[in-house]
Amino acid sequence: MSPAIAAALLGVMGFHWLFGLNALGFLASAVLVVSVVLPSSKPPTTEEGALGRTTRGARIFLATPRLRGLLALDLTVAAAGAMVIVNTVVLVRAGFGLGEREVAWTLATYGFGSMVAALALPRLLGGSVSDRAAMLTGGVLLVAGLLVAPLAPSWPVLLPVWALLGLGNGLVLTPSGRLLRRSAHAGDRPALFAAHFALSHACWLVAYPLAGWLGAAAGMGPTFLVLALPAIAGLGAAVVLWPRGDPAEVEHRHAGLPAEHPHREAGGGPIEAGPDGFRHRHAVVIDDLHPRWPR
Repeated sequence: MSPAIAAALLGVMGFHWLFGLNALGFLASAVLVVSVVLPSSKPPTTEEGALGRTTRGARIFLATPRLRGLLALDLTVAAAGAMVIVNTVVLVRAGFGLGEREVAWTLATYGFGSMVAALALPRLLGGSVSDRAAMLTGGVLLVAGLLVAPLAPSWPVLLPVWALLGLGNGLVLTPSGRLLRRSAHAGDRPALFAAHFALSHACWLVAYPLAGWLGAAAGMGPTFLVLALPAIAGLGAAVVLWPRGDPAEVEHRHAGLPAEHPHREAGGGPIEAGPDGFRHRHAVVIDDLHPRWPR
């Protein structure tokens, strides 16, 4: 059950009924998982040791510019998301003196913003909006929400700020699966998704306790401003690490491949060939033939 649906249901029913419905949802999910047959993916063809296989996903992740930008935005998402998840109850109940239903509706507003992004982006990304533009816009909204939230004088004013944070969260996270899929061969994708899970959760591992400890020690206003700092740093790093163009195909040079190597024909064949190598253009992912991103 999504946070938005759960929070909305809390506005009309008690926790015990919601817990029962959630349990039924988990049972239904378990039945669906068991009934689905997953396609088998080809494993990487390279012969690697245990350490190489363990770190392969992280090496692909950190060597790909668009994924370095994604990791930077993960820091922005974690900083803003930690404030929402950890301190919504504190803001609504202790700050505004309201009850559980208002907490539920506040979280539902955040979830509504995320759902708007998730529903709108697939159509927009198929048109003129790039992944980079959508995700950086989401990062800007997250930073703006962290900076504006301490100024909210009342609960009704806080609600649109939470919707803004939810929208920013959705704009960053919805396209992330597309980036991961286009950045690795099919056999490397499980390792790449696992690396993203680990690296993004490292950001949450820092943001969660920071939001809780600072909120208790310094109050909500300073906590918002402190967590805005890593959010701004993540957004700025994403702008620098993820180049504006990010073309689908990249022209690059190979040296040392034998004349009969099949990769010479990738992308329609060499653009320029010589005794010391050849140049061609195709969609690049980090692999044994492309251990570094072409400059």
